[in-house]
Amino acid sequence: MRGTLYIIAAPSGAGKSSIVRALLARDPGLRLSVSYTSRQPRPAEIDGRDYHFVGAQTFESMIAAGDFFEHANVHGDWKGTARQAVEPLLAQGVDVLLEIDWQGARQVRAKVPDALSIFILPPSKAALEERMRKRAQDSEAVIQRRLAAAREEMRHYDEFDYVIVNDVFDTAVDEACAIVVSSRLRRPLQAGRHAALIGNLLGD
Repeated sequence: MRGTLYIIAAPSGAGKSSIVRALLARDPGLRLSVSYTSRQPRPAEIDGRDYHFVGAQTFESMIAAGDFFEHANVHGDWKGTARQAVEPLLAQGVDVLLEIDWQGARQVRAKVPDALSIFILPPSKAALEERMRKRAQDSEAVIQRRLAAAREEMRHYDEFDYVIVNDVFDTAVDEACAIVVSSRLRRPLQAGRHAALIGNLLGD
């Protein structure tokens, strides 16, 4: 049985990465696909864990070779998911989680219509700005650019199947887990998993 592809997207500063880490810790059946990016790593980021960090020229060569499941230029940097990191896992019945932006999510949905997508919203504009500033990694100009980009990104929330407001973190994680659990209980999936049981129950 083919695995389910989950997409989680959010504006910068909404807490998406923290929610994804907590979701993966709670659900061992989920596998995160590590994206590629052409930007430089931030402090504490590790190549191969947070992203596969490659130069812009290498990334563009991979685009030309058709290596990406999805890719987009975000804030001047390339980000993308390699096909070979996703398709083999889905074929093996593994559920795969993509932590990507709305542009990438749109590309994935066009290729995988049954993918389930989740958008994370901040509880307010003030909370979003506060979270960005707490990083203490970006200049004021960068913060203002990211705030403007976040407003644009949030306009695409209605392209997603589910929306979570990350006000209380633990509640947001609970809601993300509930989405995954409920999706696994869909009738077609359960009918495949429990075909023998259902046949026995319905037999004479």
